[in-house]
This record gives sequence, structure tokens and C-alpha cells, in this order.
Amino acid sequence: MTRPPVRTAPTGAVYFSLLGPLTARLDGHELPLGPRKQRLVLATLLSRPNTPVPVEVLTDAVWPDDPPRTARKNLQVYVSAARTLLGPAGHEGRDRVVHGCGGYLLRIAEGELDTLRFGSLARAGRAAAGRGDLAGAARLLREALDLWEGPPLNDLRDSAGVAEEAGRLEARCLTVYEDWAETEIELGRPAVAVDGLRDLVERHPLRERLRAAWMNSLHQSGRQAEALAVYDDYRQLMARELGLEPSPAMAALYRSMLGRGREARRPAPAREAAGPAAPPACTAAFTGRPGELRELLEVLGCGEERVVVVSGPAGAGKSALALRAAHLLADRFPDGRVRVRMRREDGTARTRAEILAELGRLCGVAGNAASPGNAASPEGGAGGDRAATAALAAAWQEWQARHRALVVLDDVPDEASVRGLLSRSGKCSVLITARGQLAGLAPVHRIALPALADGEALELLGKLIGAGRLRADPGAALRIVRACGGLPLAVEVSGMRLAVLRHLPLAEYADRLDDPSAALDELVAGDVSVRHRIASGWQDLADGDRWVLGRLAGLAEGGGFTLDRATEALGCGERAAIRAVESLIDAGAVTSPAGEVTAHAARYEVPRLLGLYAHEREGV
Repeated sequence: MTRPPVRTAPTGAVYFSLLGPLTARLDGHELPLGPRKQRLVLATLLSRPNTPVPVEVLTDAVWPDDPPRTARKNLQVYVSAARTLLGPAGHEGRDRVVHGCGGYLLRIAEGELDTLRFGSLARAGRAAAGRGDLAGAARLLREALDLWEGPPLNDLRDSAGVAEEAGRLEARCLTVYEDWAETEIELGRPAVAVDGLRDLVERHPLRERLRAAWMNSLHQSGRQAEALAVYDDYRQLMARELGLEPSPAMAALYRSMLGRGREARRPAPAREAAGPAAPPACTAAFTGRPGELRELLEVLGCGEERVVVVSGPAGAGKSALALRAAHLLADRFPDGRVRVRMRREDGTARTRAEILAELGRLCGVAGNAASPGNAASPEGGAGGDRAATAALAAAWQEWQARHRALVVLDDVPDEASVRGLLSRSGKCSVLITARGQLAGLAPVHRIALPALADGEALELLGKLIGAGRLRADPGAALRIVRACGGLPLAVEVSGMRLAVLRHLPLAEYADRLDDPSAALDELVAGDVSVRHRIASGWQDLADGDRWVLGRLAGLAEGGGFTLDRATEALGCGERAAIRAVESLIDAGAVTSPAGEVTAHAARYEVPRLLGLYAHEREGV
């Protein structure tokens, strides 16, 4: 945050900034924004660009306690002043601020508002990191951070409504800073992040990810004693302020640094282009799963287990958990961590040749034959392709035998997809995520992801819609997460949808989700659709399993079903019913008790949203 911000507004256009004090500039000259109440209205509109802002929200921002009888008329005056300041939008000369049934909507382009530009650069940076372009990611994330001039809207935070929006903006800035710092550390340039991280930790002492990045940057810069002191300060602060210990992930990071010894280390060199790429950045909304995360860190960190399978239905958060663990285990795998998607965008399985080619590119592995699919392969045709794939597979096994790396095989469709990829020797570990249990793989360590507990689901929802809105109607919030069946994807989509539809009461949205005929239609946010994800899992099932699931879905309402009820619904014998139910358990479509219990005493469940989808398909 030391370089001057990059201004991108075209000549003659007003450029607004919220990432600091509220300002407006025209061709480099700052414009007067009028009295405080007028600035509050403008700040509230700008903080929700291109989205209707209800009149009640504007009123609360300006008069939080006792609005005057003339409040609506006064708002019209302030909005009129904003129109004059903004001028027309685009080449068509449309009004900048329009009034409709949803409230006032401010039209503004990315190049005219720093928060829109910030979001665009941050998304581009994360996409670059996902492609393995760490240098490009660091540059884009740094460019986004250069727009951050201090606490957002710091001159108007005495208004509760503006303060809530400002807090949300600051949280976004902190998350991008964490992404940038972790990327610089991955690139072997930890020193550039140290001072900024220290300053931010002083302002946000309980933000764990910031503190972990600061510890890592100090450690990788050869300042191990200071890194360990950062953890000790945090441990004491947590005990004093909250009566808690640091998270298992933070403790694991500390132990990994202790294991290195107390001597100073030279900064880690930048990874060569042929080395493994870092996995994509963790989602900022990652919440819960403390037991499963602790188990992953312990199992993979000790070096005794080489293959771990994390299973759960579509949308259960398997990938997010795997990426979180991969980032926290950086020091345990000095030769890198790499993640490969095992499916294409349409959900179909990628071929082994495609997977091996990507692993080879990411890890610098080269076979002794031409790459798969190359028409110039010496053997020619399909035989050449097979020879090339076999050469890549042999080279991949050789690479694993010589390195200690963590390989994340994400969204594995079946056992056959991974058998040739698992290390037969050496110290590489493989973390597999899959919807089904992959019972045919052995020996492996298995972690099955259950639905989120109510508290975890509410925490995730609160991160997306704001703690204040959650506290305003906790009963409706609880109905929402339970209607989502505790499925992290569904809770996240609900939060994203409610973050845009800020006028929508939580109770009304909960009513929509409670309606079985409408729930899946409501769980859509932009291009993210819960129905689409569930449909992909449905396609993984065999035809017979789909029919069985359709019959059992109705039984699952009201607390699950027993084997006796399943036998009756399926119209078959007991042994056939047991096999049918257990086949769905293996596929991840039915859940069973965690402890040992007889088949007759067990109560089985179909996840609510999967059951709704099965009903839809049964009626097709």
C-alpha cells in the first residue's frame, strides 16, 4: 500500500474512491461532495453499485435512530445532487441514478469506481493462480492492493449502515492482501510482504490467516525466532481475549517451523518453471470442518499415510477442504503441491493421457515418447498414443519416487481413474476428493464429509451476508441453512444471492427454500447453480441406483428411513434391499450412521436437496 493508486477513469469522467475516505476526482482534481448527509447517501449507493438500494437502507444510513417526517423528500434532494455530480451514463446519456420498485439504482462502470476495479483485478489474480501463473497472480493482486488507501469510508463510519458496508470492503481487501502475500511466499519472495503483514496484524490481531502469512514470511526470510514469537503472541492473545487455543492448522504450522530447527534459513529460491505449481488460493469463505481439517493435517503431516480419500456428495466442500490442507502443509512437502482436476467442465471424466500430460507439465515430467495424441508419434496412430501414455506414466512414477510432494487429485470419478497415478514408492502423498467412497482403493485413509453443523453453516452464511443481518433474524437464518441440508455449496449460494438481494427479508427467503417445488430454483447465484452440481452427481449413478434413489427419496423426509421401509418401497427382498442401499452409500448418495450398528437398526438418510432432485427426475 505504498505506491499511488492507479486511476482508470476516462478523461471527463468522475472517478470515485471508497477504499479510503470517500472522494470523487475529475481529471485529477478532487470534487466537493456536499454536506455529510449527502455524502452518506452517495457512499451507500456507491457501496452497492448497479444494484437497487431500498429507500429504507438509505434512510437508516442517514438517520439511524429517528428519521424526520421529511426523510423521503430529503433523500430525493440528496439523490438529485448525486445525479448532477455523476452526469449521464455511457454514450446513450441514460440517467445515472434511477428509481424503481427495489429502490435507487446507481449505474457506474468499472473504470469509474475503485471497488469495481479492485474486484476485477482480484478475480483475475486468483484465476492466474489457478492456472499456475504465480508471477502474473502476484502482479494482478498487487495492482488491486495499490487501490487500497486505508480503512474504507473511514470518514463516514459513525453511520452504522455505512460502517457495515465499510467493514465488508475492508474484509475483501484483507483477503486479497493475504492471497498476495501467500503468492509472494510461494514465489520465494517473502521479504516483500513482511512489513505490510506486520502492520495489518497490529490492526487485526485476531485474523489468523494474516498472522500465519506473517509467520511464514519471517520464517522463509531466515527470521525463525521472530516467526515463533509471532505464534506465541497469538497464543497468549487468544487465551486472554477468547479463552481459546490457536486452531489446529495454526498449531501445525508452528510445529512444522519448530521441526526446522532454530537456525536461520536462507530465503527459499523462486520455484523453477518446471517445478510443481502451487494449488489455487483457498476460498475466503472456507468455514468449519475443524475435525476433518485436523485429521487431514495429522495424517498427511506425519508422513506415514500416502493416500487419503475425502468423500462426500456434490457441493459438500471437498475441494475447499483439500486446498486448505494443501496450503497449510507447505513445509511438509518441500518439492511442492499440485492439484489436478479429474473431470472436464461438463462433468465428464478426463482420460489418463490428459491427466498424465497435465501432471507432466506442472511437475516438469517428460516421458521418452511423443506426447499423447501427437500425430508425429514414432509408432503412429493409437499404438503411438498408448506408448506415449505408458512413457509418461513411467516418468511420473519415477518422479514420485524421487520427490516429496503432495498431489491433489480433485473430483475423481472412479477407482480406475487413479490407480495408475498413485505412488508405488517414495515419499509423495496423494489427496483424493471424490463423491463416492472409492471402496476399491486400498490401503487408504478415508474421511467422509457430513453435512455442516448448524453453527458452522450459520458462520458461513454470516460471512457472506454480514453478521448484523444474521443477528437481525437468527431464526430465519437457521431455517435457511437447514433447508440447504447443511450442504456448504447451497449455504454459500444462498449467501451470495442474499448479498445481492439485500432488500429480501431472510424469513421470506427461508419460506422459498422450505417449498420443495421451488428450493432448487432459488439456489442459483449468477453462473453458480446447486441443481447443476447435483445433476452432475446424478449422472454418476448407475441407472438402477437412480431408480432406487428416486424410490427412497420420499422415505427420507422427516428423519430418514429404515431397512424395513426401504424393502417395502423397493418391493424386493431384504438382501436385495441391503445391497441397493449400500450401493448408494458407496456412491455417496445415502448417508449411514458413523458408529457400528446392525443394518436393521440403522437409520439412513438422503440429503434433502439430492432427494428433491431425485423427485424431479422421477417425474420426468
